[in-house]
Amino acid sequence: MAKHHRIIEKLETIERMLEEQNLLKKEVLNFSEACLYIGCSQSHLYKLTSKKAIPHFCPRGKRLYFKRSELDLWLLRNPSFTSGDITNQADEYLTNKGKLKL
Repeated sequence: MAKHHRIIEKLETIERMLEEQNLLKKEVLNFSEACLYIGCSQSHLYKLTSKKAIPHFCPRGKRLYFKRSELDLWLLRNPSFTSGDITNQADEYLTNKGKLKL
């Protein structure tokens, strides 16, 4: 019996992985697919859409759709820079600012 349970668990894992791969192929995602793609609950995604905090489409006034490329941009909108990155940006700014005075 335990052997059958393990087989079922492995098949469910394979099924989940195939579903995730299919999401990467689609350009337009429905609401539940978008939840899976960005890894959030349905209630959280509803809040984001009602606040217009995430790009989405509502062509018929009921169902929500999301463009995968726009979700990618939304996910990457607030990067955290390393101290080295900030130092390099400051150095570049000061160097460019000095060049303008010459």
